[in-house]
Amino acid sequence: EQPIFTTRAHVFQIDPSTKKNWVPASKQAVTVSYFYDVTRNSYRIISVDGAKVIINSTITPNMTFTKTSQKFGQWADSRANTVFGLGFSSEQQLTKFAEKFQEVKEAAKLAREKSQEKIETTSNHSQASSVNGTDDEKASHAGPADTHLKSENDKLKIALTQSAANVKKWEIELQTLRESNARLTTALQESAASVEQWKKQFSICRDENDRLRHKIDELEEQCNEINREKEKNSQLKRRIEELESELREKETELKDLRKQSEIIPQLMSECEYVSEKLEAAERDNQNLEDKVRSLKTDIEESKYRQRHLKVELKSFLEVLDGKIDDLHDFRRGLSKLGTDN
Repeated sequence: EQPIFTTRAHVFQIDPSTKKNWVPASKQAVTVSYFYDVTRNSYRIISVDGAKVIINSTITPNMTFTKTSQKFGQWADSRANTVFGLGFSSEQQLTKFAEKFQEVKEAAKLAREKSQEKIETTSNHSQASSVNGTDDEKASHAGPADTHLKSENDKLKIALTQSAANVKKWEIELQTLRESNARLTTALQESAASVEQWKKQFSICRDENDRLRHKIDELEEQCNEINREKEKNSQLKRRIEELESELREKETELKDLRKQSEIIPQLMSECEYVSEKLEAAERDNQNLEDKVRSLKTDIEESKYRQRHLKVELKSFLEVLDGKIDDLHDFRRGLSKLGTDN
């Protein structure tokens, strides 16, 4: 046997007591494979969980794989007298498995048809050989009629025995198929009831899912609110750290100011001393300003007197020049008188 297709799924079997509920055959997803037997020209679905074989189902043309939901499918095995169910992780895996089931089912049907044709061909060939042998004996031996009839009778008995055995065999096979069909019908009805139950459970799960989604949305909103509060807290922490840093700086400045306040009395005394010096300097400056103003007044008076003296001196010089001119004239008159004498 060689594997021709492999996938993974959760395996279930129908509860043999109720024929309605599913019983998990594996605790987790396991490997489920299609195997092809070249010698027997047959197909099987096999799944092993550890050392336990949980699926060993030979596929026949009468089997049908049914999708009961988007990720779940089932088929009935009359030989194992059970119904297998597979739960897949995705709808795509279920579709591939169903397509492979149909393909293998068609291959099994063709294999059965070829096998029946081969059996019929062999049977016809045997009958033809038997008839031909009888004709040859008739042609080559012209024996007594009793011997010939006895031989023919023996052959007919053998053929009748084989025919009766084949009929009995096919009757047994037909009865087996009828029982299998009855079990399949019962399993199908139970499966339909199980489908209804699964539909109800699916509806309940869907409502629960909607409620959980709504709850998740509320929780996400609360988480967002918490994140916003965390962000605000982070901002407040940063602001507090900044304020603490500023406070430390202010404390440092305050310490510096306190150190400086220790020398304030000395500075105050020095300031008072400087103030007294400044007041004395201001008084001296005021006296000097008064003296400067007095000197300016004296200077102005002196300038006025100088201008007045200049005017008087100019007048005096002008009078003196006139006197000198008169003296010169007098001298010239005396000189002239002397000359005349």
